[in-house]
Amino acid sequence: MADSDDIQAFIQPYQIPGASDELNETLECMARGFAATDAKLREIIAEFHKSMKAGLARDDPDALPMIPTFVNRRPTGTETGSFLALDLGGTNLRVCRVTLNGDTTYELAQQKFTITQEAKSSRLWDFIAECVGVFLEEHDLHPAQGRRMIPCGYTFSFPIFQTGIASGNLSMWNKGFTVPNSVGRDVVNLTQSAFQRHHVPVEVVAVVNDTVGTLMTSGYSFPDTQMGIIFGTGTNAAYWERLDSVGKWAGDRRGEMVVNLEWGAFDNATRVLPYTMHDNKLNRKSSNHGLQVYEKMISGLFLGEVARNAILYLVDMRLLFAGRSSEILNKSYTFDTAYMSEIVADSSSELSTVQTVLESTLDVPPTTLQDRQVVQHVCNMIGTRGVRLSAAAMSAVLLSRPELLDSSVSVGIDGSMYQFYPNFEQDLYKVSRLFLGDDFVDNRLKLHLAKDGSGVGAAIVAMTVEHDRAAKQ
Repeated sequence: MADSDDIQAFIQPYQIPGASDELNETLECMARGFAATDAKLREIIAEFHKSMKAGLARDDPDALPMIPTFVNRRPTGTETGSFLALDLGGTNLRVCRVTLNGDTTYELAQQKFTITQEAKSSRLWDFIAECVGVFLEEHDLHPAQGRRMIPCGYTFSFPIFQTGIASGNLSMWNKGFTVPNSVGRDVVNLTQSAFQRHHVPVEVVAVVNDTVGTLMTSGYSFPDTQMGIIFGTGTNAAYWERLDSVGKWAGDRRGEMVVNLEWGAFDNATRVLPYTMHDNKLNRKSSNHGLQVYEKMISGLFLGEVARNAILYLVDMRLLFAGRSSEILNKSYTFDTAYMSEIVADSSSELSTVQTVLESTLDVPPTTLQDRQVVQHVCNMIGTRGVRLSAAAMSAVLLSRPELLDSSVSVGIDGSMYQFYPNFEQDLYKVSRLFLGDDFVDNRLKLHLAKDGSGVGAAIVAMTVEHDRAAKQ
């Protein structure tokens, strides 16, 4: 339990001078629920280490999945060549041609396709094949002389149980996807079958998670990269682990391999996370109830919905908007996390940006300054909890390889939360300092934006597979 001085730092900023006792008491109670105190984060890191250790030893439904990825060669930054990559995320499908220049830099030609609701719910695999066909035609790409297929790396941003470098069975859908007849099946086979149906001459030679792609992209530019993280629509991380620490790995135990944590599944039982009624409301109404609980507390798809739940709770108590709402605000997932970013960043005396979001975008009846302060406070409580939980998870993974902390360590990060949420990177450094120490954070830790890194990383892994194939011939 956090001491009172610690918890006060999470309560005091949200008290409104001149507001009613009932409102301030309710805000205090809400702030206590969302508080990720230093003591709470230490508890979370300890539990994270236990869960990592258990997941590395065996497949344990109560532990972090800790999935071996079959990626065991670090990029050096000197590799060259052009490679195709697909990057299937929560919102977009990107088709890329990546040219590695051999001097830690690369060039990227890409096309982004917004994933339709129909694709998310039924015809995803055909949608992917159609988009790849369009890209090949528009960029006049064909198999190399003497080849029937174009080799391709595939970033698949959903949980898979990897069975080889180019095979992996879908564990579950998240991020709002519900495509039937997919869970438990090999996503490469499903995609390859769609390519055949649409006569697309592409062969998937490597499938990687988006965090593995981000790790490899950052590693090409910064060879001391130890972790890749996505803080975006969803969240996850991958890192380099010694194979002699991966008890469940049945192959050669020498060297290192990238391990995919699937950390969105951390503490699904909510033993240590600061879980509130507003989180539970989101969780019980979600398509994957009881799963990815940690992800639902820190990622862009869900933060706005937690905030909407908390705002409507205050409306129903008649402490906000005089008890009124709007048709838009009453609908699930209408309070976008992008609105939270705008609201948190508003420093105007009348909170005019907050007013625009509430009254013009969400059609809430005319608001008072106090209403706008309350909404900003709620967004700050939830956003602060999100970034503190994010920093705790990053710190936990780095602390699991203490022998690396005497040297420089880079972490490649991609995603909309990291890029656009106010002060996210600055707060990651600030909070991780509590656990990693001032000396390491100031002198050896470097966080890098690996923008669109998941696609480039897939191409880098495809390149290593092709080089291995050529060496064996």
